[in-house]
Amino acid sequence: MDDSEKDFNLKVVLVSFKQCLTDKGEVLLNHYIASWKGLVRFLNSPGAVFSFISKDVVSKLQIMERLRSSPQSEHYTSLQSMVAYEVSNKLVDMDHRSHPRHPHSGCRTVLRLHLALHWLQLFLGGLRTSSEDSRTSALCSEAYNATLASYHSWIVHQAVTVAFCALPSRKVFLEAMNMESSRQAGEMLGEALPFIEHLYDISQKLYAEHSLLDLP
Repeated sequence: MDDSEKDFNLKVVLVSFKQCLTDKGEVLLNHYIASWKGLVRFLNSPGAVFSFISKDVVSKLQIMERLRSSPQSEHYTSLQSMVAYEVSNKLVDMDHRSHPRHPHSGCRTVLRLHLALHWLQLFLGGLRTSSEDSRTSALCSEAYNATLASYHSWIVHQAVTVAFCALPSRKVFLEAMNMESSRQAGEMLGEALPFIEHLYDISQKLYAEHSLLDLP
């Protein structure tokens, strides 16, 4: 992989997110996976600070790619078709008390990506609206506490809080988006975030309708 493939480009990710949703509001999984691959480059841009999230995201993307190329791939075209297939065929572990029989189900896997996307959405929103001298560690911690923190153990929570202290400045983050200027990066975020939020809302509603938001 050359440097151009390693770099995060906000405009490319925005195009990919736009392609995720059909006119009927279906979430196409191939574009969802591609969008997340772009976001992983952003998570890796400040070094190892976000490794606790990016490594987990990469492992979840690998699971989804296996499902997309499996003999049952026709059921994994969209988020909606995947949920319908797995729920109707009891391929989802709904019982918290029993040993998981389907730890790599698509529903469970996408739920973890869904939660991470909410954290990243809030963090990017904070970067966009904050002042130039805002502390990225505070922005990131606020987003983390509102999303992923409740799903992590106390030990992980403490380690993450310490890691956030090593985050680079807001300017460095905006420069990592590979736009011509920080102002342009902010404008592009203003265009990208509503699409990410809309995608999150559709996924949240679908999971809520099928009682999947608390999958073990």
